[in-house]
Amino acid sequence: MFIEQLLLRNYRNYEQLEMEFENKVNVILGQNAQGKTNVMESIYVLAMAKSHRTSNDKDLIRWDTEYAKIEGRLQKTHGQLPMQLIVSKKGKKAKYNHIEQRKLSQYIGNMNVVMFAPEDLNLVKGSPQIRRRFIDMEIGQISPVYLHDMGQYQKILQQRNSYLKQLQSKKQTDDTMLDILTEQFIQAAAKIVAKRYEFLHLLENWAVPIHKGISRGLETLKIQYKPSVDVSEEQDLSKMMEVYEEKYSSLKKREIDRGLTLFGPHRDDLLFFVNGRDVQTFGSQGQQRTTALSIKMAEIELIHSEIREYPILLLDDVLSELDDYRQSHLLNTIQGKVQTFVTTTNVDGIDHQTLKEASTFSVESGKIHKIQ
Repeated sequence: MFIEQLLLRNYRNYEQLEMEFENKVNVILGQNAQGKTNVMESIYVLAMAKSHRTSNDKDLIRWDTEYAKIEGRLQKTHGQLPMQLIVSKKGKKAKYNHIEQRKLSQYIGNMNVVMFAPEDLNLVKGSPQIRRRFIDMEIGQISPVYLHDMGQYQKILQQRNSYLKQLQSKKQTDDTMLDILTEQFIQAAAKIVAKRYEFLHLLENWAVPIHKGISRGLETLKIQYKPSVDVSEEQDLSKMMEVYEEKYSSLKKREIDRGLTLFGPHRDDLLFFVNGRDVQTFGSQGQQRTTALSIKMAEIELIHSEIREYPILLLDDVLSELDDYRQSHLLNTIQGKVQTFVTTTNVDGIDHQTLKEASTFSVESGKIHKIQ
């Protein structure tokens, strides 16, 4: 799949923008704070209905305007498909193939993107929250059911936390409602964790050979899910639910005392091992970067294996963060098969045929023109 046309209205620093793209590498050149990352972000938002840079949708709307509109013309194997997303202070409206989507979970996944930005290098060394967000966003692209389950889970988690606070402050004394919420919570949690295990197993299958290639055969990568409750990949849903029930039953008083849900998928984490050593704790910066790059490249192949289309790759100011060898490995991999967007301040020092053949755009003060 590839995006042929992008239209922006009142998006960030763009009052109006219309761009045409080819199914190859598209380089967007410009100094910092000119708007190149905003173009990249808009493609991501069109696909995912949320930004990778902010959790506040209002940030996407141009100053002193009521709404931001992103439109794209997507080319897939079976034809051309228009997409539209309007972000206003009241919420979001999404259209796919001219039809308004009642739920965002039905909209997300029609256009697949893989984003690789400098903050993604924190996938390995950053907080567990970054890794959880990564898993949820990536599974959500290939599984609308997961997005729905995740929405249910978040809703129940909110209700459960609210009731635990009421029990803690003695505004409520009957814990029957807590038991009902816990039962619903466990059902949602087990579904989410089972799907995460399944996804990470597939991701590891793709990432291991890629990592071995980048490390010139010297390193073996292992990805491990680290649940906050002692469940495992081998257990079926009913067994997982049993384990959760025992845990919440034994910690009921402690959770009431704290007024908070202390365990569950919202507290789980991911571990990455290279040659048996935890990369986050013991890995060099080079190993951490190779791991992050391997994961991102594995995502591309995983999405292709699931939907039979390659996703669109967004490389936001990340090439300058990689050394020549890793740059070449990445550019060789994507050459000729993945529509790619690259933002950078300049391409000096990146000597690769892929970039020489790329479409190049220049950005200055929210104005874009094509160079080649």
